[in-house]
Amino acid sequence: MDFDIIKKIIKLAEESDVSGLAVQEKDFRVEVKREKNFVVASQHAPVQHAPAAAPHGPAKDEEEEGIVAITAPMVGTFYRSPSPDSAPYVDVGDRVEAGKTVCIIEAMKLFNEIESEVKGEITRILVENAQPVEYGQKLYLVRKG
Repeated sequence: MDFDIIKKIIKLAEESDVSGLAVQEKDFRVEVKREKNFVVASQHAPVQHAPAAAPHGPAKDEEEEGIVAITAPMVGTFYRSPSPDSAPYVDVGDRVEAGKTVCIIEAMKLFNEIESEVKGEITRILVENAQPVEYGQKLYLVRKG
């Protein structure tokens, strides 16, 4: 990535209200984060791509008839409960209805309630509390019904 582009990214971060941004070009990635009153830039090269999926396919419980995943609709930080002192929204074995809140994903200081789209039983929780999640990442497995 051209050094002039990196300088422009840093300048954009300094002049805007964003708390951070990342830009990736081929095998090069630069991240810019605002911390207090200054901007920190870090570069990562080369980018390590995840290995291809194992040839045996998905985990056994994902192959079972009627098992569906609740996925992250955005990038952010996954929280199982509304506050550190509160009980989790759901645990393994809990029944959920379509529209029931199952977790929160924090993105850019906004807390977004994530609801189940299916009725069923939580069979697995795939993400640890307070961990970052990617768009489309599986959060829970649910046995429909």
